[in-house]
This record gives sequence, structure tokens and C-alpha cells, in this order.
Amino acid sequence: MLFFYPTRHTEDSCLKRDETTRELGRSELATPTTIAAGPRTRIRRGPPPMGQTQGRHKSHAKHATLGDDDREPEAAAARRRPPTTATTAAMDTFFLSHGSPTLSIDETLQARHFFQSWLPAAVAGPERPRAILMVSGHWETATPAVNVIRGSNDTIYDFYGFPKPMYKLKYPAPGAPDLAMRTKELLEQGGFGPVKEDRSRGLDHGAWVPLMLMYPEADIPVCQLSVQTDRDGTYHYNLGKALAPLRNEGVLILGSGSATHNLRKIGAPDSPVPEWASQFDTWLKDALLSGRYDDVNHFEQKAPYGKMAHPRPDHFYPLHVAMGAAGDESKAEQIHQSWSNATLSYSSYRFTAKN
Repeated sequence: MLFFYPTRHTEDSCLKRDETTRELGRSELATPTTIAAGPRTRIRRGPPPMGQTQGRHKSHAKHATLGDDDREPEAAAARRRPPTTATTAAMDTFFLSHGSPTLSIDETLQARHFFQSWLPAAVAGPERPRAILMVSGHWETATPAVNVIRGSNDTIYDFYGFPKPMYKLKYPAPGAPDLAMRTKELLEQGGFGPVKEDRSRGLDHGAWVPLMLMYPEADIPVCQLSVQTDRDGTYHYNLGKALAPLRNEGVLILGSGSATHNLRKIGAPDSPVPEWASQFDTWLKDALLSGRYDDVNHFEQKAPYGKMAHPRPDHFYPLHVAMGAAGDESKAEQIHQSWSNATLSYSSYRFTAKN
């Protein structure tokens, strides 16, 4: 049986292990030297990417934040915003269930093949995103935070006890400092400040594992946004609403978590799906496709086995952000559904805003 217990990222520690991780013990981490390989897919080029700069960013054990004196003036930030035109189509938003970190190497997982089909099937549309805003359940902070990276994002190995080749994978996507500052601006205007600027944090596995399959060339700038697990679903839904203008600026908003996420209940790879997991996953699909977003915001009270499916809400809140960014009258569509380890649902959704 394969167990996986990813670590939980908080403000205080980039690689802090939770209680279940300590039960397994620490595995030896290999030095990351190999670039993640994938099919070199030619994609239609759109506007120049946001925030590409020269140089290689190096991470540190403790993350720094910008002081007041380092913050960019509003006028300078405004000049760097991507131009929008009447012909720019608003991008859909997505919630992706990334499941186990072994998604990065396990060819037997159906979800892996779904993510690899992202470009060939033009799941996000024919246009290349200018940048990606990734909301991962593996970065938790008391207030919102963005990573402001000039150069390439580092690859964070926030999991223990896995095959050594996984620790050699890298996804050196460029940072998106312009997008980070625009995200900060929108959130603070929407009443979600203060927004911290983390200048050292790279991409956790909730970000780089699906992205290495979706965009294997690692050439689209990526910015990460944290979640606040001491807040509720409605808070994250409204936070997503504040980010809605990004969809018209060529930014692909992705929430990365899991439709079900109870690590203490995972089973063998071929185990049957238990009733509680199946019922919650079915309820979620029905609620989203019928537009009952308020029920999803209050899933702990409205859903069957809500607390069993998500003992902690960290992997569910990215869904609320993606849902909110598309708006109250958006249309939800399930774009993938599969299971692994009995209780891990890979259900993933697209949200299309009403014209």
C-alpha cells in the first residue's frame, strides 16, 4: 500500500510536517538535479508573458517579506499592468484535484493522462495564458500572501517517504512579480489586506506537479497565492470575486486541491471507494453543476460527510477561490473524474463566467 503525507506550508515554516507525516518518519531527500521532462508541445503564442526577468532566484529557509520602503509605488505598478482590449476573451477558471504527489511519475493514474491532455485538448482555450495564478492548498497563511519571484521559481519538495526520482524533478517556471503585485492590489482594494509579499517561496507540489504535466515546457510565468484555513468557504469565494478582473488580463486562475482529502482514510490503490467519499463527491458535482454555490460555501453543514471528506479545509478552499473568480452566475462543468487509493477523488471543474 502506498501512503503519502504531504507537509503543510504555513507562514512560519516552508517544510513543516503535520502529525501524520511524523508517523512515517523522514526519508532521505535526494539533491534535485534533473529537469522534469514532458512532451514538447507547440502551442499558439499569445501576448508576451508577465513578469519575465533575468536571473535565478534562490530560496531560503526563512521567507522574507517586503517592508514598506520596498513596496513599488502605485503609479509604477499601474504602468506594468497588461493592456486589455475589447477583443480579449475572459479566461475560464479551474479547480484541479492534484491528489497524490505520485501523480508526477505514476503512469497508471487516470488523472495524470488528463493533465497531460491539457494542451492537446486546449482545455483552457486556444490562447496561451499570459501568466498563471495558482492557489494551492499547500500554502496556508493568516492573511493572503503572494510569492514575488524575479527569475525562476524554485521547486519545493513538500512530501516525505516517496521514490527518490520524485525529488529530482524540477519545474523552473518563471516567476510573475507583476501578477503578484496586481493580485495584491486587487485583494487589498477588495478588503482582503494586508497582503504579504514573499520574495523567496517557490512552487509547492500542489502547483508544480499538475503544471509539469499541463505546461511541460515551464515557460509560462507562475505566481502562487495562499489560503487562510482559519476562515470559511464564503471568505474564499469572495476573495476569488476580487480577483475576477485578472480573467480579462490573460491570467489563468487555477485552484489546486482535492475534491476529497482525508489522509487517514486512504487505502490500497485498487480498493473500492467507500460510501462517504462517493456521496460527498456526487453531492459536490450536483451542487456545482446546478449552481448551488452557496451550498458549496457552507459544505460542512450542507454536504453529506463534509467533515469526513475534509477534516481540514485547506484542500477545498482553492475550489472556492476559482468558483468566486468566475462569478455568481458562472457555469460549472466537470472536466475530469477518477479515484486513487480508495478515497482520493480527482474530480476537477471548469467555471465559465456568464457573458
